[in-house]
Amino acid sequence: MKTTLRKQDLDLLVGARHWDPFSVLGPHIVEEGGRRIVTIRVIQPRAREVQVLRDNGATRRASMTRIHPDGVFETHFPLDTEIFSYRLEITGSDGYRWTQHDPYAFGTVLTDFDIHLLSEGSHLTQYEKLGSHVVDIGGIRGTAFAVWAPNAERVSVICNFNHWDGRVHPMRNRGESGIWEIFLPGVVEEEVYKYEIRSRGTGELLSKTDPFGFRFELPPRTGTIVCTIDGHKWGDAAWMEERPRRNVLETPMAVYEAHLGSWKRKEGEEGPYLSYRELADDLVPYVKEMGYTHIELLPVAEHPFDGSWGYQVLGYFAPTSRHGRPAEFMEFVDRCHREGIGVIVDWVPAHFPRDAHGLARFDGTHLYEHADPRMGEHRDWGTLIFNYGRREVANFLLSSALFWLDKYHIDGLRVDAVASMLYLDYSRKPGEWIPNVHGGNENLEAIAFIKRMNELVYKRYPGAITVAEESTAWPAVSRPTYLGGLGFTLKWNMGWMHDMLSFIEQEPIHRKYHFGQLTFSLLYAFHENFVLPFSHDEVVHLKRSLLDKMPGDLWGKFANLRLLYAYMYAHPGKKLLFMGGEFAQWEEWNHDRPLSWELLRWDTHQGVQRFVRDLNRLYRDIPALHEVDFRPEGFEWIDFRDVDNSVVSFLRRGKNPDVAVVCVFNFTPVPREKYRVGVPWAGRYREALNSDAAAYGGSNAGNGGSVAAENVPWMGHPHSVSLTLPPLGAIFLLPES
Repeated sequence: MKTTLRKQDLDLLVGARHWDPFSVLGPHIVEEGGRRIVTIRVIQPRAREVQVLRDNGATRRASMTRIHPDGVFETHFPLDTEIFSYRLEITGSDGYRWTQHDPYAFGTVLTDFDIHLLSEGSHLTQYEKLGSHVVDIGGIRGTAFAVWAPNAERVSVICNFNHWDGRVHPMRNRGESGIWEIFLPGVVEEEVYKYEIRSRGTGELLSKTDPFGFRFELPPRTGTIVCTIDGHKWGDAAWMEERPRRNVLETPMAVYEAHLGSWKRKEGEEGPYLSYRELADDLVPYVKEMGYTHIELLPVAEHPFDGSWGYQVLGYFAPTSRHGRPAEFMEFVDRCHREGIGVIVDWVPAHFPRDAHGLARFDGTHLYEHADPRMGEHRDWGTLIFNYGRREVANFLLSSALFWLDKYHIDGLRVDAVASMLYLDYSRKPGEWIPNVHGGNENLEAIAFIKRMNELVYKRYPGAITVAEESTAWPAVSRPTYLGGLGFTLKWNMGWMHDMLSFIEQEPIHRKYHFGQLTFSLLYAFHENFVLPFSHDEVVHLKRSLLDKMPGDLWGKFANLRLLYAYMYAHPGKKLLFMGGEFAQWEEWNHDRPLSWELLRWDTHQGVQRFVRDLNRLYRDIPALHEVDFRPEGFEWIDFRDVDNSVVSFLRRGKNPDVAVVCVFNFTPVPREKYRVGVPWAGRYREALNSDAAAYGGSNAGNGGSVAAENVPWMGHPHSVSLTLPPLGAIFLLPES
């Protein structure tokens, strides 16, 4: 029987340009001479022979006729009662023979309702529909693929299964939604794949990884891997049940910021990175022993370039393969929770890299990014900016944020580079940016996206938090959206961090001239819910390590560092310290090398590590140091005017105003004998912390463990204590009950 396929369709098919391959491939009922018959077509460019195995009780075999030299085959069957099930037996040009089900014999993968929700941008779990998913359809196991590429002429799945030939498995076009889909029977987990996309406008052929991929090949390879992520048996039920009842604003939060690729590394083994399981065995107990409440991970989402530290993401739904499989990352988070440690991940919706296999010009057009470089490029970073005003793009990012909280039980998202999202003129000269509809420099679409993201996180995952890295004076970043805020839980206090480091780097003799940098933060400390960060950004790019920033001789550097940490823990706000800082790393952080753990053979470095551990425990145990961080009643100056001696003192109060911690800081290397400080109550005060203790590497100057208040009014208080202030030292005093 002669083929009924039009030559135009045949040419488009073999040229891999057919807009609707399901209209010509697979089984179709046609009329021929008054009879209804079933015509089956396949395209197998590498096949020498194809046979149809029809199974209707007893398998019947029919050879297919080659109707095009490039591998289009066709055969015909009389129509019985319905289109029947069948398999294809394919003999390759090398004689290898295999049997498979025909992908073009299956119906649509996504329902019309799915398509509707995806199109209107209201499907908040896109990752359950788009991407690749191992499924059973009609008892046949395979993988369903779906991708958004509205400006494509044709999209194909390319993989080992089809010899990376885009002609073999072109996808079904779901119309105006721009979504393409196909079910490939026999393709299961571990299959490496990409999407081959032919641009409708230019005919350009693109090879792209899956934006919704759950797992990727280890860089520098760029394929997506079919992966099922629903098999982990979580053991953190107690943590997850308690989390919504925990008020993060009133509980201790000491964050250990870590880059998994350089915390520690392997020696003498293939591959330099610790696996997620090895990190669970090593990093998690260390963080617990050090007394931290949370661990914050520099981006773990898949990224192509190590030197970006993870901040140039391509796999917005995939933990990096550098440390293992998705299930192993789940084990890491699970272990953290079972040990009482929260997990925050850095999440990057501000920009993405230009890599050809990624999101850039995904279907040959500026799909995820703005077309106009004045809106779509970050020239400082060489990256592209998401088009937040496009509903599909905004929903892609919203789904990513919710994905980490849903599938990986993440407790918080620290959103990177928020300032670059808020301002249209961020790091741009006049003429290099486009004002908004009101003529201003606010990015209204990004603002709407940020608010929506925060609202969804709080609604869907009570107890989860969001943290903004926002470096400007934008108002109400950490205030609810219903009060006009952006809706973040917390905001990094970049101003405090810069001022504090600038102050502490001064030679002590000059600090009295810079006291404003020390005290200025208390003028705005309660305008936002602040985190006080000493982050990775402060110990790279020739900025030197925290220890190396400190002035003075060797003793002075360590004393200043302990003093700096003590001031951070006493100051209102949650705490964050980048890895290595807790044991006084000498060298700048280098993402290609592990931390200098060998330094812990020295007493000085052990002393700092011991001091940070004790600070964390004291911070957790004393409510006055963490309960009222974001209201003025939690803080009271005792004296900030003694600039000549460079001494400041203040009270920290908790919910119970009748209990307070007296915090005194001497920012000079001169011991201060009989230094009088006003206190609110009579009785004895216990020296709860002395940063100059010998156990920490100090000179052991202090007050013998406690001091009695005298009935000498001082600094507005009815009582006072006469103290010995250690050089470059901090003292925390607690009233004895």
